[in-house]
Amino acid sequence: MQVTITFKKIEASDSLKSYVNKKLKRFDKMLDGPAEASVVLSVEKIRHIAEITLTSGPLNIHAKESSESMYATIDILTDKVKGQITKHKEKEKKHMSGNKASLTDTREFSIDEPLPGDMGDIIEEPLETKPMDIEDAVIELESGKKSFYVFMNARTEQVNVIYRHNNGKLGLIAPQG
Repeated sequence: MQVTITFKKIEASDSLKSYVNKKLKRFDKMLDGPAEASVVLSVEKIRHIAEITLTSGPLNIHAKESSESMYATIDILTDKVKGQITKHKEKEKKHMSGNKASLTDTREFSIDEPLPGDMGDIIEEPLETKPMDIEDAVIELESGKKSFYVFMNARTEQVNVIYRHNNGKLGLIAPQG
Protein backbone atom coordinates (compact mmCIF):
# COMPACT_ATOMS: atom_id res chain seq x y z
CA MET A 1 0.00 0.00 0.00
CA GLN A 2 1.28 3.39 -0.95
CA VAL A 3 0.76 5.78 1.97
CA THR A 4 1.06 9.56 1.83
CA ILE A 5 1.04 11.35 5.18
CA THR A 6 0.52 15.11 5.39
CA PHE A 7 0.96 17.12 8.57
CA LYS A 8 -0.96 20.39 9.03
CA LYS A 9 -0.27 22.68 11.96
CA ILE A 10 1.60 19.85 13.65
CA GLU A 11 5.26 18.96 13.61
CA ALA A 12 6.05 15.89 11.51
CA SER A 13 7.33 13.04 13.65
CA ASP A 14 8.71 9.65 12.68
CA SER A 15 6.78 7.98 15.49
CA LEU A 16 3.42 9.19 14.08
CA LYS A 17 4.46 8.17 10.55
CA SER A 18 5.44 4.68 11.66
CA TYR A 19 2.26 4.35 13.77
CA VAL A 20 0.05 5.28 10.81
CA ASN A 21 1.98 2.93 8.49
CA LYS A 22 1.69 0.09 11.02
CA LYS A 23 -2.06 0.62 11.38
CA LEU A 24 -2.65 0.85 7.62
CA LYS A 25 -0.48 -2.18 6.84
CA ARG A 26 -3.18 -4.51 8.17
CA PHE A 27 -5.57 -3.27 5.44
CA ASP A 28 -3.30 -4.78 2.74
CA LYS A 29 -4.57 -8.23 3.70
CA MET A 30 -8.20 -7.11 3.50
CA LEU A 31 -7.96 -5.37 0.12
CA ASP A 32 -7.93 -7.26 -3.19
CA GLY A 33 -5.54 -5.15 -5.21
CA PRO A 34 -2.97 -2.40 -4.82
CA ALA A 35 -4.14 0.49 -2.66
CA GLU A 36 -3.30 4.11 -2.11
CA ALA A 37 -3.93 5.93 1.15
CA SER A 38 -3.68 9.65 1.73
CA VAL A 39 -3.64 10.57 5.42
CA VAL A 40 -3.87 14.13 6.75
CA LEU A 41 -3.00 14.73 10.41
CA SER A 42 -3.78 18.16 11.83
CA VAL A 43 -4.37 20.02 15.08
CA GLU A 44 -7.00 22.71 15.71
CA LYS A 45 -6.83 24.16 19.19
CA ILE A 46 -7.08 21.06 21.41
CA ARG A 47 -8.60 18.74 18.79
CA HIS A 48 -6.37 16.28 16.98
CA ILE A 49 -7.85 15.46 13.57
CA ALA A 50 -7.00 12.56 11.29
CA GLU A 51 -8.47 12.19 7.82
CA ILE A 52 -7.95 9.36 5.32
CA THR A 53 -8.81 8.75 1.70
CA LEU A 54 -8.23 5.12 0.71
CA THR A 55 -8.52 3.89 -2.88
CA SER A 56 -8.24 0.30 -4.05
CA GLY A 57 -9.77 -0.50 -7.42
CA PRO A 58 -13.50 0.29 -7.29
CA LEU A 59 -13.38 0.88 -3.51
CA ASN A 60 -13.09 4.51 -2.37
CA ILE A 61 -13.22 5.23 1.35
CA HIS A 62 -13.07 8.61 3.02
CA ALA A 63 -13.15 8.95 6.79
CA LYS A 64 -12.43 11.72 9.28
CA GLU A 65 -12.11 11.54 13.05
CA SER A 66 -11.04 13.79 15.90
CA SER A 67 -10.24 13.46 19.59
CA GLU A 68 -7.90 14.89 22.21
CA SER A 69 -5.00 12.54 21.39
CA MET A 70 -3.53 11.96 17.93
CA TYR A 71 -2.85 8.27 18.61
CA ALA A 72 -6.42 7.72 19.84
CA THR A 73 -7.72 9.55 16.76
CA ILE A 74 -5.69 7.29 14.48
CA ASP A 75 -6.99 4.20 16.31
CA ILE A 76 -10.62 5.32 15.96
CA LEU A 77 -10.08 6.23 12.31
CA THR A 78 -8.52 2.87 11.40
CA ASP A 79 -11.37 1.03 13.16
CA LYS A 80 -13.85 3.09 11.15
CA VAL A 81 -12.05 2.31 7.88
CA LYS A 82 -11.83 -1.40 8.78
CA GLY A 83 -15.60 -1.43 9.29
CA GLN A 84 -16.18 0.23 5.92
CA ILE A 85 -13.91 -2.27 4.14
CA THR A 86 -15.64 -5.19 5.88
CA LYS A 87 -19.06 -3.79 4.96
CA HIS A 88 -17.96 -3.42 1.33
CA LYS A 89 -16.60 -6.99 1.27
CA GLU A 90 -19.83 -8.42 2.74
CA LYS A 91 -21.93 -6.45 0.29
CA GLU A 92 -19.79 -7.65 -2.62
CA LYS A 93 -19.88 -11.24 -1.37
CA LYS A 94 -23.66 -11.13 -0.90
CA HIS A 95 -24.11 -9.69 -4.38
CA MET A 96 -21.85 -12.26 -6.04
CA SER A 97 -23.34 -15.30 -4.29
CA GLY A 98 -26.95 -14.19 -4.21
CA ASN A 99 -29.92 -16.49 -4.74
CA LYS A 100 -30.34 -16.55 -8.51
CA ALA A 101 -33.42 -18.81 -8.33
CA SER A 102 -35.70 -15.78 -8.11
CA LEU A 103 -34.51 -14.68 -11.56
CA THR A 104 -35.55 -17.97 -13.18
CA ASP A 105 -38.85 -18.37 -11.30
CA THR A 106 -41.54 -18.63 -13.99
CA ARG A 107 -44.55 -19.61 -11.88
CA GLU A 108 -47.77 -17.79 -12.66
CA PHE A 109 -50.31 -16.64 -10.11
CA SER A 110 -54.00 -15.96 -10.37
CA ILE A 111 -55.55 -12.96 -8.66
CA ASP A 112 -58.06 -15.25 -6.93
CA GLU A 113 -55.36 -17.50 -5.43
CA PRO A 114 -53.63 -16.46 -2.22
CA LEU A 115 -50.04 -15.35 -2.75
CA PRO A 116 -47.20 -17.59 -1.50
CA GLY A 117 -45.66 -16.89 1.91
CA ASP A 118 -46.99 -14.25 4.27
CA MET A 119 -48.16 -12.00 1.45
CA GLY A 120 -51.75 -13.31 1.62
CA ASP A 121 -52.76 -10.50 3.97
CA ILE A 122 -52.45 -7.58 1.60
CA ILE A 123 -54.38 -4.48 2.58
CA GLU A 124 -55.95 -2.76 -0.39
CA GLU A 125 -56.22 1.00 -0.09
CA PRO A 126 -58.43 3.04 -2.42
CA LEU A 127 -56.47 5.73 -4.22
CA GLU A 128 -57.97 8.99 -5.33
CA THR A 129 -55.60 10.70 -7.71
CA LYS A 130 -56.20 14.29 -8.57
CA PRO A 131 -54.29 16.12 -11.32
CA MET A 132 -51.40 18.19 -9.93
CA ASP A 133 -47.94 19.47 -10.80
CA ILE A 134 -44.80 17.74 -9.58
CA GLU A 135 -44.10 20.68 -7.24
CA ASP A 136 -47.50 20.20 -5.56
CA ALA A 137 -46.81 16.47 -5.21
CA VAL A 138 -43.52 17.26 -3.46
CA ILE A 139 -45.40 19.45 -0.98
CA GLU A 140 -47.91 16.63 -0.37
CA LEU A 141 -45.06 14.12 0.10
CA GLU A 142 -43.33 16.33 2.65
CA SER A 143 -46.56 16.91 4.59
CA GLY A 144 -47.50 13.21 4.77
CA LYS A 145 -46.14 10.30 6.78
CA LYS A 146 -45.47 7.98 3.84
CA SER A 147 -42.18 7.79 1.98
CA PHE A 148 -43.97 8.07 -1.38
CA TYR A 149 -46.92 9.89 -2.95
CA VAL A 150 -49.03 8.72 -5.91
CA PHE A 151 -50.59 11.45 -8.06
CA MET A 152 -51.96 12.21 -11.51
CA ASN A 153 -49.47 14.39 -13.38
CA ALA A 154 -51.43 17.36 -14.74
CA ARG A 155 -48.98 17.86 -17.62
CA THR A 156 -48.84 14.24 -18.90
CA GLU A 157 -52.22 13.06 -17.50
CA GLN A 158 -50.55 9.84 -16.28
CA VAL A 159 -50.17 8.33 -12.82
CA ASN A 160 -46.77 9.15 -11.28
CA VAL A 161 -45.10 8.27 -8.00
CA ILE A 162 -42.76 10.62 -6.18
CA TYR A 163 -40.58 9.19 -3.43
CA ARG A 164 -37.60 9.97 -1.20
CA HIS A 165 -34.34 8.04 -1.76
CA ASN A 166 -32.25 6.80 1.18
CA ASN A 167 -29.76 9.57 0.34
CA GLY A 168 -32.46 12.21 0.89
CA LYS A 169 -33.00 13.11 -2.78
CA LEU A 170 -36.39 12.82 -4.45
CA GLY A 171 -37.22 10.32 -7.17
CA LEU A 172 -40.02 10.32 -9.72
CA ILE A 173 -41.54 7.21 -11.30
CA ALA A 174 -43.39 7.98 -14.49
CA PRO A 175 -44.63 5.59 -17.23
CA GLN A 176 -42.65 5.53 -20.46
CA GLY A 177 -44.26 6.34 -23.78
